[in-house]
Amino acid sequence: MGEWIGREKRARRCYGFDEIALVPGKVTLNPEDVDTSWELGGTKFDIPFLASAMDGVVDVKFAVTMGKLGGLAVLNLDGIQTRYEHPEEVIEEIINAPVKDSTEVIQRVYSEPVKESLIAKRIEEIKSQGVKAAVSCVPQNAEKFAPIAQSAGADFFVVQATVITAKHFSSTYKPLDIYKFCKEIKIPVILGNCVTYEVCLELMKAEPAGILVGVGPGAACTTRGVLGIGVPQVTATIDAAKARDDYYKKTGKYIPIITDGGMRRAGDICKALACGADAVMVGSLFARAKEAPGKGYHWGMATAHQYLPRGTRIYVGVTGTLEQILFGPANTDDGSQNLVGALATCMGMLGARTIKEMHEAELIIAPSIQTEGKIFQVVQRVGMGK
Repeated sequence: MGEWIGREKRARRCYGFDEIALVPGKVTLNPEDVDTSWELGGTKFDIPFLASAMDGVVDVKFAVTMGKLGGLAVLNLDGIQTRYEHPEEVIEEIINAPVKDSTEVIQRVYSEPVKESLIAKRIEEIKSQGVKAAVSCVPQNAEKFAPIAQSAGADFFVVQATVITAKHFSSTYKPLDIYKFCKEIKIPVILGNCVTYEVCLELMKAEPAGILVGVGPGAACTTRGVLGIGVPQVTATIDAAKARDDYYKKTGKYIPIITDGGMRRAGDICKALACGADAVMVGSLFARAKEAPGKGYHWGMATAHQYLPRGTRIYVGVTGTLEQILFGPANTDDGSQNLVGALATCMGMLGARTIKEMHEAELIIAPSIQTEGKIFQVVQRVGMGK
């Protein structure tokens, strides 16, 4: 029911990554004996990592590298890669813009129309390197872009908006019929984003291949400030996981959920999976890779909105190759590198052999987990005090 926050108004207490901790298991395992794989739309991936469909993170080169390392990168069909034949020149303009002008510059360059020929070309470039191709667009463009992507050989199609619901009404345009879309398209569809049990359960009735969980937690997103909307990722993930499990019990169909955004370090990723996620979608941590097109710069997908931008350009720096960020060896002490190694080590300490076994880990409310005994790190701005 929640707590009273005023006369006849209750609010439910929700939790983010910094407020919980994982309790070690009664049995521990050698990290080399755990299995970090997961399945999406009938395809098995070695690691439960997706790279966000953000133009500072994923281009063709990055998608190919990610695929060869066992993960999946999502290319933004509404972005720079499909608007310009030579996107690297436009990205240079974005990253070199003064801070005060960055949003205006992004709005201007994204006003260039998407070219359908480039949608097919980018997908074909990824597929030519022998990896899976995943692409994303907003619901308004899904019916137009999906046939092109499918014909070009895309393996996954993501329909993604700040907030998505199974039922959307408009007096000025025809909304996407999600149920019909998922039924008619011949490749696996991922839907996002949502943060509540009810919406997640309703989306599952469309039988997508997966559902993205998270509204506003991304490092470059300003939705929570602009619109005041969002649910912290721990609570959002647990609620969505409950919807997945209830749907599975009722239908026998297991639809994975993917925690999207808000994870600053490996420990957050481990917590997301322990809260019930089958995989995670990561942006800012991958924006630090040498292969990322943004060269250490990162901006939200809604930054380019012409009337109400809900993102910003940030600088995260370049710390290493994508392989180093995923598999190490790490030369940083803050959990931003060797993400897979950290996950395997966590699984070993929890006694979880698989991602699904992580879902049974004990969680505790522990806001002091970030500060207890860390005064020197905080004062010196090292380790967890950065």
